[in-house]
Amino acid sequence: MAGAGEIPGQVAAEARRQGWRVVAFTLGDEVPGLAGHAEEVITVSVTDIQAVLAPLAARSPAAAVFCGTLSKQKAFTGGARTDPLGQHLMARGLGDAALRQTVVTVLESMGIEVLDQRRFLAAWLMTAPSFTARAPSPAEWDEVRAGLKVARALAAFDVGQTVVQARGVTVAVEAIEGTDEAIRRGTRLAGPGAVIVKGIGLEHDYRFDVPAVGPSTIGAAADGKASVLAVERGRVMLIRGDDVVRQAEQAGIALVSVDGDG
Repeated sequence: MAGAGEIPGQVAAEARRQGWRVVAFTLGDEVPGLAGHAEEVITVSVTDIQAVLAPLAARSPAAAVFCGTLSKQKAFTGGARTDPLGQHLMARGLGDAALRQTVVTVLESMGIEVLDQRRFLAAWLMTAPSFTARAPSPAEWDEVRAGLKVARALAAFDVGQTVVQARGVTVAVEAIEGTDEAIRRGTRLAGPGAVIVKGIGLEHDYRFDVPAVGPSTIGAAADGKASVLAVERGRVMLIRGDDVVRQAEQAGIALVSVDGDG
């Protein structure tokens, strides 16, 4: 089940390497590299849920893996136009927990197991303590530790995973707009030198989301003249790592990963 971006292509390639037969469902977004590793690519619409379930059932899959970017704003705007089955499912709510439970219930009723994405993306997880030559200053480390506490608490309530810190203040928190827009808003409010922290809730469900940092993330941080981007070690993916590190070095941003207590 492929959202936008390059992650689904990587998942499909790794699934094939592990011996899976891959059929991909997309929502019409650009998904580079996917077609070369999937036997079929089927385009469906978020407004026609029945059109997803019918071809899915016809192929009797053993398992499903969700990957790539799916904007929750698309679910909000498309919800009013969805088919009767979609209306029934969305009536249970569009919160992360409600969506997860709905999807799992429907697929399990069809005999389909929903797999942890890390089974196919482990090589992309950020495990090195530092990725750039510059390390955070002692004051910036204080911001990282404070931001991590806030980010993890918010993530536990499905609010978001990213916070922007500056001068001891939490300037912005991520909500439905996504990481990059939260960074843009936060750095605009904070001015140069902001510290960005991505923290993950302790009960995070990796079947539906592997948090990620990629070129657009570091680009937003660089545009806002942030000084640090910190993520939880081993719990966040680095997409196009060479490009991201080069961007961070050029912008003077310290890119680091931290353990659970900062």
